[in-house]
Amino acid sequence: MSTLKSRLGQPQALLAPGIFDALSALVAEQAGFEALYLSGASIAYTRLARSDIGLTTFSEVEDTLARITERVRTPVIVDGDTGFGNALNVQRTVRGFERAGAAMVQLEDQGFPKRCGHLDGKAVVSTGEMCGKLSAALDARHSEQTLILARTDALAIEGLDAALDRADAYLACGVDALFIEALRTPEQMDIACQRFAQRVPLLANMVEGGKTPVQSAHELGQRGFRIVIFPGGTARAVAHTLQRYYASLHSHQTTAPMGHAMLDFEQLNALIGTPELLALGQRYARP
Repeated sequence: MSTLKSRLGQPQALLAPGIFDALSALVAEQAGFEALYLSGASIAYTRLARSDIGLTTFSEVEDTLARITERVRTPVIVDGDTGFGNALNVQRTVRGFERAGAAMVQLEDQGFPKRCGHLDGKAVVSTGEMCGKLSAALDARHSEQTLILARTDALAIEGLDAALDRADAYLACGVDALFIEALRTPEQMDIACQRFAQRVPLLANMVEGGKTPVQSAHELGQRGFRIVIFPGGTARAVAHTLQRYYASLHSHQTTAPMGHAMLDFEQLNALIGTPELLALGQRYARP
């Protein structure tokens, strides 16, 4: 299996769907994706039933990541938010995520309390502070195959030019990829790609209903983006299905009307590999 680092050396854009637990990761892997994106927002949505406003902790994300990498072999990009504190917290985050199997760790320059990049009211730390945190992250990783992705949220606060200048400063620190959050128009996306696409992998974040125009991975690859994520789409799709399921069960007092939209007992066991797991257990059985 090729590493994420070698895959990013290929010309075509890498599409990484959002995941939030081992089951969503397994289904995504079975669908054939080459990388997965562990969304901090989706962990907040699913583990806490709360908004992405900085309530999740390092240990919650690390534990979720470990459960995922135990089950799937596909490289995982993990959202490390702000690193959960200062430069020393960032080092603990990178070491913990690397130990838990992360292929790439994303770190952003928001202040506290942080929030979803497509919510209003964000704040950012100084460029110098973020450069210190990125340097700490690079020093903390054990392997250079563990990639560091620097994200800037400055566009909403300081404007596009300042966000691009921050991205340049972060690239000078030695990071492996860049993420300029919440680009507003195709024109802004092209400006970012013109400045960085030939120098470093650039990530495009597709949020349904967010501030960036949603485009396909092919379209974004044509613009110059090398990584495309749909981080929260999985949680939104699951929430929509749960609304339908529970409303139907409450109304009909049976799951029969939803049968066509569900896996049955045997189908779910086939998906998660129950027959193979039972067969493995038999290898260790003693008479």
